[in-house]
Amino acid sequence: MSLYIDSASHLHHDQEKNLVVTCPHCQAVAHITPTAVPRFEDLQLYRPNQVGLVYLCDACHAPIFLRFTVRVYGATRIELSPQFTEVERAREKFSFAYVPEDVEMLFREALTCFSQGAFNAFASMCRRSAQAMFADLGESGRLRLFDELNAVRELADIAPEIFAKMKSVLFGAELDARSALPLLDGYEAGIMLEVVKDLLYEAYVRKGKLQQAIMVRRFFLDETNPNITPLASAS
Repeated sequence: MSLYIDSASHLHHDQEKNLVVTCPHCQAVAHITPTAVPRFEDLQLYRPNQVGLVYLCDACHAPIFLRFTVRVYGATRIELSPQFTEVERAREKFSFAYVPEDVEMLFREALTCFSQGAFNAFASMCRRSAQAMFADLGESGRLRLFDELNAVRELADIAPEIFAKMKSVLFGAELDARSALPLLDGYEAGIMLEVVKDLLYEAYVRKGKLQQAIMVRRFFLDETNPNITPLASAS
C-alpha cells in the first residue's frame, strides 16, 4: 500500500477510495476525503516522526484528524505508514435500558475512557462497574456472570493471556482484595469492551426485554379476549 506526500504537498494514497472510519461527530461509518496536508517544505525542515492530516467526513462534512507515522524522508516524497491513529475517536454506545443507575453511571465513565484512548483507566472503571453489578445481583449473580465469562471465552475463542487479564480486571478484586489491575493495550481493551457489554446484556437487558415482551403479550391477550360468562347449567 502506497501513501506519501510529494514535493508539491499533494497526498497520494492508492487505497483512498476504501478509507472508511466511524465518524466521531455523526457516528456514521463513512468514507473520508483528505482536505488539509502539511507543507512538504515544513516537513523536510522539522522532520517530525508523525504527521497529522485533516480529512472530511463524507456523511456530515465535519473534520476528522488522523495521525500517521513517517517511514522515509526522501528528496521528492515523504512516505507514510498506512496505519493511522484517530486523534478523536467515535464515542462508544450502549443501550442502558434496564441497567441499574449506579452500574450505568460507572460504565458510562468506562465508555468515555475507552473513547479517549485511556485504556487502563477504562480497565479500572470496568472493575468498578463489575463490583457494582455483583453488589446488585448478589453472590448467585456473580457466580452466574463468572460462568458467562467462561462461556464467552469459548464462544469468541479469546486468547488465554487476554482472558487472564479480563478475569483479573473483572473478578480479581472479588477473589483477592490485593489484586492489581493488569495493563491493557488498545486491542485488549477493545475485546474487554465487547465482553463487558455482553455481560451487562446477559445480566440486565436480556431479562428486561423478555419481561417487557411477556407483559405486552399479556396486555394484548386481555384486550383481545372478551370476558366469557359461563353458561348457566341446564335446569
